[in-house]
Amino acid sequence: MSDELIIRAMRRPELDSLVEWAAGEGWIPGLHDAEIFWACDPAGFIAAERDGELIGGGSIVAYPGGFGFMGFFIVRPEHRSQGLGRRLWFHRRDRLLARLGEGATIGMDGVFAMQPFYAEGGFVFSHRDLRFEGVGARGTPAGAVVDARTVPFDTLLACDSAHFPAPRADFLRAWITQAGSRALAVPGSAGLRGFGVIRPCRQGYKIGPLFAADAEVAEMLFTGLADHAAGEPIYLDVPEPNADAMALATRHGMREVFGCARMYLGPPPTLPHQQIFGVTTFELG
Repeated sequence: MSDELIIRAMRRPELDSLVEWAAGEGWIPGLHDAEIFWACDPAGFIAAERDGELIGGGSIVAYPGGFGFMGFFIVRPEHRSQGLGRRLWFHRRDRLLARLGEGATIGMDGVFAMQPFYAEGGFVFSHRDLRFEGVGARGTPAGAVVDARTVPFDTLLACDSAHFPAPRADFLRAWITQAGSRALAVPGSAGLRGFGVIRPCRQGYKIGPLFAADAEVAEMLFTGLADHAAGEPIYLDVPEPNADAMALATRHGMREVFGCARMYLGPPPTLPHQQIFGVTTFELG
């Protein structure tokens, strides 16, 4: 086997391979993640090749306004512990910084064991995002919940942009309309009080994002989303600093099964953390 490592732009079919590897690692990818992620930023995926074979990759998605996100970092098991992943990771970091420009911020959700390595690359710990698993149940929200796809898109985008460091219109359009999903919103006197999405995955369903003005709105949305997956496994990635979000997961009998460290390179974004009850994805933020 050659020691030569080629790091290059990823080709679209290779992202499907990464999704398969992610499924094998227990990451529970969504059924339509690859197509939506690629459409969000086709230049946002990097491949590592050795002897003509794809051995690893990851995302380096650039959003408008100087914010980027690194995720989907994976190297095939037989190629680990050889320094190849380190080279791939630092290449991705540097390439994303070059895409974003001076003064940019990059976010990531990394497994806890890798925190010291990511700190070597300049990333600073912000908080933990914890994955909870439960079972969907039939339920009717006790409040004014509507199909998010009936809300004027600019209103929905404004709500999303208030809870995410950058506008992501193309991603949001695809995310709320993906096959097998449900997207709900709670209207308010000025804009939305919150919205959420549940999407089908290789195993069960994931809720994300789940943005809400308060615990009452979050409960309404969660009930309507969990109803879409009655009897099926459901997952919610909860920012640990949001005590109301942690309480929501506990109240619905969910158990912690996984977690990541949210870290930032550059100035951390100012976000309403107490209104973020579930992150959208660990791969793209």
